[in-house]
This record gives sequence, C-alpha cells and structure tokens, in this order.
Amino acid sequence: MFTNTSFESIAKTMKENAEKFNPAASQEAFKPVMEQLKAWGDLAQKQAQVAQAAVAETVESFKNIKEPKAAFEAMKASAENSVAMASQNLKDVTALGFAQFQTSIDALQKAHPAPEAFAGMAKGLKDAAATAENALESAMKNGAAAVKKARNA
Repeated sequence: MFTNTSFESIAKTMKENAEKFNPAASQEAFKPVMEQLKAWGDLAQKQAQVAQAAVAETVESFKNIKEPKAAFEAMKASAENSVAMASQNLKDVTALGFAQFQTSIDALQKAHPAPEAFAGMAKGLKDAAATAENALESAMKNGAAAVKKARNA
C-alpha cells in the first residue's frame, strides 16, 4: 500500500513547478514589500536623527546652567520638546502604516481574480482604516490639548 507523506507531497509539487519558477517575476512581486521596508527604515532613521539632535540640544542647554530655576526651565523645555517629538513620531508612524495599508488593499484588489467583486470589500476596508486614522488623530489632538492645559494650570 502506498502512503504519501507531507514531505513527499511538497517535493513532488516543487519538482513539477520548478520549470514554472521565474526569478524576475518573483523579484518584481517582492518589490512592494522591499519598498515598504525601506520606508520604515527611512522613517526610523529620520526619527533617530531627530532624537539625537534633541538630546544634544538638551545637553548643551544644561552646560552653562548655574541656577536651579534655569535648570528647571531647561528641564521643562526638554520635556515639552520630548512630548512634541513623540507626538510627531506617532503621527508619522500612523500615516505610514495607514498609507501602506491602503496600498496593500489596492494591490490585493488588482491581484484578485474578480476585482469588481472585491471592490466593495476594499472600499469597506479603506473606509474603516480612514475612520481609525481620524479617530487616532483626534485622540492625539485631545491628548496634546490636555497636556497643554495641565502645563498651563
């Protein structure tokens, strides 16, 4: 009696489809993934550079401080700058994530065997993502307003 193991099945499938493999097509299909990874790398590098500059600026501001009040003001300015930087970083990450989600939905619809049948779902996913992005942006604005109000109180 013949038994077919998972390994044999995989090996048979690979052997039968080896001549169909097209390295150029595979690279082309993988290009959007590489572009998305590059965008995340670029964003991380930009954010790291901004953070390094902020730390250097804070260190410089503390070098010549001799009075406790001036030290307190420098710490306050550094904290405000850190909150602003974190908020901007979150906005940038959110924008990139949602943009890539929208692009992925477009690619999925384009590759779908019946794109017109998928169109309604694609629109629903995009609308849901836009709603989530707007809600997050609103929450960040409300949070920033609350921090500002607390700081001025």
